[in-house]
Amino acid sequence: MAELLKGAPAAAALNEKTRVKAQALRAQGIVPTLALVRVGENDADIYYERGAIKRCAGLGVEAKRVVLPENVTEKELLALIHRLNSDKSVHGVLIFRPLPGHISDSAVRGALDPEKDVDGITDGSLAGVFTGSGRGFCPCTAQSCAEILDYYGVDCAGKRATVLGRSLVIGKPVSQLLLARNATVTVCHTKTRALEEETRRADILIAAVGHAKALTREHVSPGQIVIDVGINTDENGKMTGDADFAAVEPIVAAITPVPGGVGSVTTAVLASHTVQAAERQNNIM
Repeated sequence: MAELLKGAPAAAALNEKTRVKAQALRAQGIVPTLALVRVGENDADIYYERGAIKRCAGLGVEAKRVVLPENVTEKELLALIHRLNSDKSVHGVLIFRPLPGHISDSAVRGALDPEKDVDGITDGSLAGVFTGSGRGFCPCTAQSCAEILDYYGVDCAGKRATVLGRSLVIGKPVSQLLLARNATVTVCHTKTRALEEETRRADILIAAVGHAKALTREHVSPGQIVIDVGINTDENGKMTGDADFAAVEPIVAAITPVPGGVGSVTTAVLASHTVQAAERQNNIM
C-alpha cells in the first residue's frame, strides 16, 4: 500500500508561516490584500473563490471579490486591471480564467502587473520562474506540487523526475521548480514516443495531463512518488485525478489522493503569495 501524500498537512504548515507574516505586516499597519476578479457566474470559479476567501480570512489576509458580468467588454476589464495595478492597498490580483471568448486572454495577461500576479499568469511572472529572479510568482498549482514534495521530505536532488504535460499553468513551471531542486527532469506530452517507458523509469512522476485516469498501471513502477495534479470527473460523476488510483496505488511508493491532495494546497499558496507580494511592495523581506 502506497503512502498517501495528503495536502492538508502541507497546507497547514504553509498556513502557519503565512499567518505569522501577515500578523507582522498588520502590526506595521499593512493589511495584505487580494483582489479576486471574476467574470460571469462559472460554478467552478465561484467554488474556488469561496475557498480562497475562507482561507484568507483565517490567515489575516483581506480578500475582495470583484465580479463583472459575462458581457463586460475587454476595454472595461483592462481598465479595472490597470486600476488594481495602481491601487497600493491591493497587493495581489487573481483573475479567473478562462475568460469569455470576446476577451483576449493575452491582452489581460499583458495588462496585469507581475508584482501583483499572485497566480503566475503573466509573462513576467513566468520569466521569473524560469530565471529564478524572484520577480512575480509561480502558478499556484505548480507551486503546490513543490510544497507537497518539500513537506514530505522528498529530496529531489539527482532523482529522475518526469512531468506529464507541458502547459504554462503546470507542466512547464513545475519542471523548473524540480530543476531548482536539482532533479533531472523529463517533460512528456502527446508527441512523446514510448511514453510508458519514459514514465516507468522516473523516481518522481507529476501527472498533469487533464484527462481522467490517463496514468495507468502500465505507466508506473515500484518505488515511485506520484503527484497527481488532475481534477476530473469519472464515468460515475465522481472526482478523480489523472491517475487511475485503484490501479496505480498498489504499485507505487507514494501518491497524492484526489480529492485531498494538490488541490487542497492551492489556496494556501495563493494566500502565501499575497503576503509575499505585500512584503515586496513594502520593501519588507
